[in-house]
Amino acid sequence: MAEKKKRKWIRFRHRIVRNLLAAVLVPYSRIVYGIKVEKFRKQAGRQYLILLNHQTPFDQFFVGMAFKGPVYYLATEDIFSLGFVSKLISYLVAPIPIKKQTTDLKAVLTCMRVAKEGGTICIAPEGNRTYSGRTEYMNPAIVALVKKLSLPLVLFRLEGGYGVQPRWSDVVRKGKMRGYVSRVVEPEEYKAISDDELMALIREGLYVDENALSGEFYHSNSAEYLERCVYICPFCGFSHFYSKGNITKCMGCGRETEYLPTKELRGVGYDHPFRFVSQWYDYQEEYINDLDITSFIQKPVYTEHASVYEVVLYKSKHIIHKDAVISLYGDRVTVNDTVFHFSSVSHVTVLGKNKLNIYSGGKVYQFKGDKHFNALKYLHFYYRYKNITTGAKDDKFLGL
Repeated sequence: MAEKKKRKWIRFRHRIVRNLLAAVLVPYSRIVYGIKVEKFRKQAGRQYLILLNHQTPFDQFFVGMAFKGPVYYLATEDIFSLGFVSKLISYLVAPIPIKKQTTDLKAVLTCMRVAKEGGTICIAPEGNRTYSGRTEYMNPAIVALVKKLSLPLVLFRLEGGYGVQPRWSDVVRKGKMRGYVSRVVEPEEYKAISDDELMALIREGLYVDENALSGEFYHSNSAEYLERCVYICPFCGFSHFYSKGNITKCMGCGRETEYLPTKELRGVGYDHPFRFVSQWYDYQEEYINDLDITSFIQKPVYTEHASVYEVVLYKSKHIIHKDAVISLYGDRVTVNDTVFHFSSVSHVTVLGKNKLNIYSGGKVYQFKGDKHFNALKYLHFYYRYKNITTGAKDDKFLGL
């Protein structure tokens, strides 16, 4: 029997959907996000591999505003596990699924397939939106993929996105963004340099540090859910935080921090040690990297409540516990009576603003707390444990 011919990834409907979406989302983006996107005038009907720095949940639409025709985006497995909604998204725009925090061979093969069919592909090498306001860690494996696909490389830079909508926030501030192509690199150019040189070129073309005075970003709730990003108080250590309006409060020592329209931090009645969130973020990483967290095994560092789901990758999610007690130790996470020991967990990731995925025993478990839930600390503890127990205790990378 003849082998069944594989259906094409690229479909004509993707172009129609792209044009219909543009009619709605272009004016929406300009009004809500205040973004000015510079059109890529040199596209000339060619296909490209687009790399971008990741700042807001709308970044893919900003890229689409700069390029003609459909763009095929790599997307994490979470959007493919929503049942009917996932099927609809796949039908309309055909994103390329990739498992977060892993080297996904299937995703690479799909990229090669899309490239062979003449499609333009877009990837955020960070794999995460920034919590700190800086362009963060990029997996060097992106270099191998760039050279494998052999497409003209476009570096698309977004600026102002952290001011308009930080990852930890639910609201969009009034402010200004910009999206533009910072550099185009032809295959013959990047194939003539080393992998390290290409990686440096990519980082330089995409790097943005929003922790500077660069305009003002206004909203009456601009500090809300900063506790999704911060969990260590510079005065009292591990703590819980609670935010409302423009104020975040440490529930341990009671100190309050105001988040200003300039993105600066200001202590209410005291001198705050950090001017910007990135400095607080760096302080937390240094704090964790100086700890032997394997000594925190007798009692939990944090205990809180969350819903727990089992994720059937690329299919659906099934709730396991609606209101479980989650405890974080230096070497494990417990969910009621179930123990996820870090030694047997293959990966831990943070998705969206504050969802936590734990990959264990061939299964994926997702934790969703309330709006104040901080998933970042679980990621930091896990990576610090792995660094210590694998003999890489001086490694500073904590997963993002």
